[in-house]
Amino acid sequence: MAFNINNISTQNGRIAIVTGANVGLGYETTLALAKTGMKVVMACRNLQKAQIATEEIRQQIASADLEVMQLDLSSLKSVREFAETYIDRYDRLDLLINNAGIMIPPFTKTGDGFESQMGVNYFSHFLLTNLLFPVIAKTKDSRIVSLSSIAHERGVIDFDNLHAEKGYSKMKAYQQSKLACLIFAIELQRRIEASGSNVISVAAHPGVSNTNLGRHIPKLLVALIMPIFSFFTHKPEKAALPTLMAALDDNVKGGDYFGPTGYKGMKGKPGKVEPKPHAFDTEVAKKLWTVSEELTGKTFSLK
Repeated sequence: MAFNINNISTQNGRIAIVTGANVGLGYETTLALAKTGMKVVMACRNLQKAQIATEEIRQQIASADLEVMQLDLSSLKSVREFAETYIDRYDRLDLLINNAGIMIPPFTKTGDGFESQMGVNYFSHFLLTNLLFPVIAKTKDSRIVSLSSIAHERGVIDFDNLHAEKGYSKMKAYQQSKLACLIFAIELQRRIEASGSNVISVAAHPGVSNTNLGRHIPKLLVALIMPIFSFFTHKPEKAALPTLMAALDDNVKGGDYFGPTGYKGMKGKPGKVEPKPHAFDTEVAKKLWTVSEELTGKTFSLK
């Protein structure tokens, strides 16, 4: 049976964290989860924009149970503070949706010295998952959803140039960051199974959608491709469905990957899809895990 968010049973009493919840896919994911009765912690960098998004959602769902908490994914310090605050307030976490991301920005480094796309899209989510895992692990039927992209298909983890110090390609760095997110989701599931934990780690991608993620695409290029753009894209509320399926569908298994099932994964109904083979490279996964622990300053404990 095709996934339909309207057929999901009530999620009252459950809690989700959605990073980047105030805009684009994060907003649509938050809106849909709120409709199920789930409490959503909106982990956002800009509190003012997050508050506006909260009010917009409550205009549609008067009963929406939402809480805004500050999280700046360009700062590991902010990630640590967010996790500490969350654990102080709550003793459960049913869903961690690592959604927030940036795409093809001009070259910048985070305060921790990471190339910005690897820092925001991957390293901060690695640390966030690590810090929150103890509370996730003690929550029955909990899941971690990592957002990847069809861009992973051409991605390569360049361990000799992770921080773009030997040259920066906007797109290669984006592809690398999204491949890293997918490799992480799969490797996390391997380690969860080895540890005996019942947490499920899965991944999803939205296909192609006109969201703020594309704000760094040159305006001239946008103008040129707009006439055909609609044929290969879908609206953010459709693009969020693979994430929601990964988070809520009863038939999900650890390590699954969800995305649009239409032409080249760009749009279409949500369903289980196949990552490219290099996403399953265990040697790259182990090395990336070790490097991630070193660079974020915390060993990942699954106990």
